[in-house]
Amino acid sequence: MTPEFDAELEDRLTRYCAIDSQSDDESPSSPSTAIQLDMARTLERELTEIGAKDVRITDYGAVLATIPGTAPGPIIGLLAHVDTAPQYNATGVKPRVIRRYNGGAITFPDAPDLVLSPGTSPHLADKVGEDIITASGTTLLGADDKAGVAVIMTAARHLLSNPDAPRPTLRIAFTPDEEIGRGVDARLPADLGADFAYTFDGGKAGEIEYESFSADGATVRITGVSIHPGLAKGKMVNAIHLAAKIVQTLPQATMTPEVTDGTEGFIHATGMTGGSSEMVLKFILRDFEREGLAAKGDLLRQVCAAVQAGEPRAKIEVEIKPQYRNMRYWLEKDMTPVDLARDACRDLGIEPVSVPIRGGTDGSRLTEMGVPCPNLFTGMQEIHGPLEWISVQDMALATRLCLGLVARAARRTG
Repeated sequence: MTPEFDAELEDRLTRYCAIDSQSDDESPSSPSTAIQLDMARTLERELTEIGAKDVRITDYGAVLATIPGTAPGPIIGLLAHVDTAPQYNATGVKPRVIRRYNGGAITFPDAPDLVLSPGTSPHLADKVGEDIITASGTTLLGADDKAGVAVIMTAARHLLSNPDAPRPTLRIAFTPDEEIGRGVDARLPADLGADFAYTFDGGKAGEIEYESFSADGATVRITGVSIHPGLAKGKMVNAIHLAAKIVQTLPQATMTPEVTDGTEGFIHATGMTGGSSEMVLKFILRDFEREGLAAKGDLLRQVCAAVQAGEPRAKIEVEIKPQYRNMRYWLEKDMTPVDLARDACRDLGIEPVSVPIRGGTDGSRLTEMGVPCPNLFTGMQEIHGPLEWISVQDMALATRLCLGLVARAARRTG
């Protein structure tokens, strides 16, 4: 395997990860945080410098660009998201490279007790001799999904430097707010103008995903009865107690993320804010089937109704909003983009693997909106926490996959 793209990918990922671009699900703005535009402007400048066409930042914070085609074929979209997850500290990221990993434990300069090893991340055992990028121990890395950004940018630079390389027209989109379920603005499908697309937002080399969770978000608002605690007997209704009862009544032993895997769905409590007078609970609901997702929403409503019935002086309101749906419902009707990616993966000597994503991507929503969009690997591992890591060589494989599938698309119609 030649290291053709390794240095460029390492440079891009370490530079991009050092830019704070965390999203915020409490913010109503689009993008949800102004700092995401720091990444967007960086990419706008770099796309212009390498010769991409039609480069712009949309009103909703996405970066769009075109790589003109040199052969007939479908217009293919290439997508990655610029935001990092709000679940863990992403300010002051200090990426570092462990060259030619020796197979042992990796420690962190800013968190001496933190250890990354094959014992905590088994896939690491397969990466001996490769170059591993991590953060310094007190932040996530942000390879989710700046690895995807680096892969697409590297592929774009390569294609624009080789104008005779056969390819159909490519449309690039770097989106904000994917981590909070708002990455695909209603205007994006038309602005993208692709026949089908790919998100580079996956994990292990070889993974080509076309099935994701279906997802809803739920907000439970509890209004108690407030009064001075010295005068509270028989009068106060403590919203905190009711919130705790709701959480405790939900099936924690069978339906939370920490006890489910495979194709099992869950109800996940993600936030609890407020005080004795008012409380707000946040949940995400996940299932691979529409019926299972609806059942989880019904269960949450039933639990809240039961707690409400036990304390009629309180007011408990439940709001459930759709987030995205399983992309399989649409992709299984036309597997062309999946088959194209699988063939390109086999060209690299890697047998593709397709397993359901226990999560979602911008491709889930984009597919639902009429642009078929499976998800492709980048190499990212242990995402959303301080142990996050990625192999430079896995990113290089993803870059070659990107180039291979666009070349195949041109050959199919050339």
